[in-house]
Amino acid sequence: MYCLAKDCARDTVVRKFAAPALELIMLDKALNDNNESNRERARLIFGEMYATAVAGDGSVEPGKVKLTVGGELGGGAALLRLTTLHLLNQLLSDELKFNVRIYVNEGVYNITVSGNENAAKLKRFLAVTAPSAGGGYLSEKFEEFVKETRVEVRLDENSIRLTKKGRLVADLTISEVGIAIKYKVYLSVNAIELHFRSADRGRAELAARLLRHVGVSAEVRKTEVGGRDRWYIEVSTDKLAAGHEELRNALAKVVRRAVENGWIDADKAERWLEKLESGLTLKEGWPKYNIQLTEGALVVRYETTNSDNITREAQRFRELGLVEGEHFSVKMPEGDSYGYVYIRREGLVYAAWLSEYGSGRQRELAAEFVKYILERAREAGEEVYEKAREIIEEGMSRGSLKLEGFEKEVEVDGKKHVVKMIDGGAEFKESESGNLLLRIRITAEVDGVKSEYTITFGRRGRYNAVEGRSTARADAPGGREADAERLAAVIKALTGKKPRIQKKSDGAIELVYGRAHLEGFKRYAELADAIEKWLEETRRR
Repeated sequence: MYCLAKDCARDTVVRKFAAPALELIMLDKALNDNNESNRERARLIFGEMYATAVAGDGSVEPGKVKLTVGGELGGGAALLRLTTLHLLNQLLSDELKFNVRIYVNEGVYNITVSGNENAAKLKRFLAVTAPSAGGGYLSEKFEEFVKETRVEVRLDENSIRLTKKGRLVADLTISEVGIAIKYKVYLSVNAIELHFRSADRGRAELAARLLRHVGVSAEVRKTEVGGRDRWYIEVSTDKLAAGHEELRNALAKVVRRAVENGWIDADKAERWLEKLESGLTLKEGWPKYNIQLTEGALVVRYETTNSDNITREAQRFRELGLVEGEHFSVKMPEGDSYGYVYIRREGLVYAAWLSEYGSGRQRELAAEFVKYILERAREAGEEVYEKAREIIEEGMSRGSLKLEGFEKEVEVDGKKHVVKMIDGGAEFKESESGNLLLRIRITAEVDGVKSEYTITFGRRGRYNAVEGRSTARADAPGGREADAERLAAVIKALTGKKPRIQKKSDGAIELVYGRAHLEGFKRYAELADAIEKWLEETRRR
């Protein structure tokens, strides 16, 4: 602190203290403010700042939220961060207060909220306050927060009324962790509509985020009123009918009241109620899966408080041939909280492959599911549809290409390369520790230089993650760096994704590969069967 006060610390060190110091001042002021709206604003700003810090220097896992602080004066910065979290606790209700600890490891300070119930409290708070745009989070780390939300929907039945222009309107509030947004529900000539308007874009993004937490895809739009920007959300019948049961029940109450008072046509109301009560289940028997893009990634998810429905969907995917933990994730409802079935990208790709190359009932189920996903994606908008179609086409094309004779020009780090494949294959090998490894061998010519490459994949870590590695050769033409550059071009040509390149202190250069690379390799007939068999053999049961 003396160093900071005397201005002898470097700017990078000072910046570590700036954000938590401002948070501390803001939270302390909010604690002494009796205005609840000011307290809510302080909580929102803090949550956005803390989640941003976690996105940069932290991690979010099942049962844990961790922020890492290290380097010069790291201990002081970590202590300041810890203090802000204790002040936040004083601004939260008793049911949301969480325990936080600092763990020190070789000069690195890990500020950790751990334990399923404990971490869930902080995740619920951050699910509402973490920065987003267009209803989607700005960091994929924040998707873990959504699993813990317990959003409430409240309809003010006394607010159901006719406007002077004869339009029916009602007030509906969606809230989580004490942060609430009020929306207007209108019954128009052709639709049920939910509206939100604000001069504050951040407030509008929060409104969109809360809607997403109740299963409704919402987009923030901008207009101009009196020369000033205004932000608004408008969602109509079909998207609302895709929402959680609690929301659909509230909307159904508005429709029924309108019928009782003779304000709308009974036949029209019946059609709306049918959609709201069924959740738009399609004729094939699929419930309403929510499909949207989050940071460019396709998210396919079904949420409900009905445990029987979750069990039914999970069993359906097992019959289809998908594997829980590898292709889809399941969380059963607990109390009033929602459970979900979440289809991972790998699951959609594999389902698409099964729809082409599966057999019997399995192929029939997969084709039905793929058709359904494309229908739902089309309803969600052109961008969502194109992403879904891209993933499905990837699955259908697996094993359809040949390495031998494959040729492509690619650009890596601003430099173009011509890649010509000669041959390749894959085999299994057992490591010294007894783990089953997958070894992919590739022979290729890059810019006229012919080389043989070997990539070894294994399973690593507590989550059994797929990871591949290869080492650049020092005796290759041009040395290690040139060899690594050529191999990176080969990998990008084959999979569409450049590998991560790591330079070690001893001069060695390693190329690191993830699951996306392995999925890309599946498109080639020489590799597809071995990869699928290795994944099957090494996935945890």
